[in-house]
Amino acid sequence: MTGDEKHEWAAASTIDVLWVLYDRVLNVTPATVDDPDRDRFLLSKGHGPMAYYAVLAEKGFIDESTLDDWTSWDSPLGQHPDRVLVNGVEISSGSLGHGLPIAVGTALGQRVGKSRGRTFVLVGDGELDEGSNHEAIAVAARLGVANLTAIVIDNQSAMYGWPGGIASRFAVEGWQTAEIDGRDHEAIFAALTAPHDRPYAVVAKIEKSH
Repeated sequence: MTGDEKHEWAAASTIDVLWVLYDRVLNVTPATVDDPDRDRFLLSKGHGPMAYYAVLAEKGFIDESTLDDWTSWDSPLGQHPDRVLVNGVEISSGSLGHGLPIAVGTALGQRVGKSRGRTFVLVGDGELDEGSNHEAIAVAARLGVANLTAIVIDNQSAMYGWPGGIASRFAVEGWQTAEIDGRDHEAIFAALTAPHDRPYAVVAKIEKSH
């Protein structure tokens, strides 16, 4: 896919996590996109959606032919995903710092509605610099939002980094955490299916050279 090369790395760093999620973890299909008991996946890292679109096409949410002219003026596939235009997309995203707060609210809504579904949100390490994420991390733990899993793609793009590592930022607020190789499919699957009784943050580390 061409047309947004400036965000190619943002997409390439997410492809393995996205594939494992849709292939082996998420309880959602093209037939259940409106089921209140479905799992919700929110791509907060919406400024690099190429990999997301490719996985949605492979899993039948969108027609593969739509990939050919993505980002053209009449394509539903823009440089940020649009929940109104793209089947299976839960939120229109790309503005940094929005996805995690929305995910907290989504998971709380599932709990109030007694849904069996879970909420997964994928964020970038640089996004965590946004203040809205600090508030979301704090409130999720204090409200015990155990049906929430945040996957942080750590491709070393954050300007300042995190003392003690990204996982420590979540752990100090009371989240359960895990750190994995973001290219290792078995490690990704094991982490995303591990039991947890509180909000859960999985930090997927990606080397810039891969």
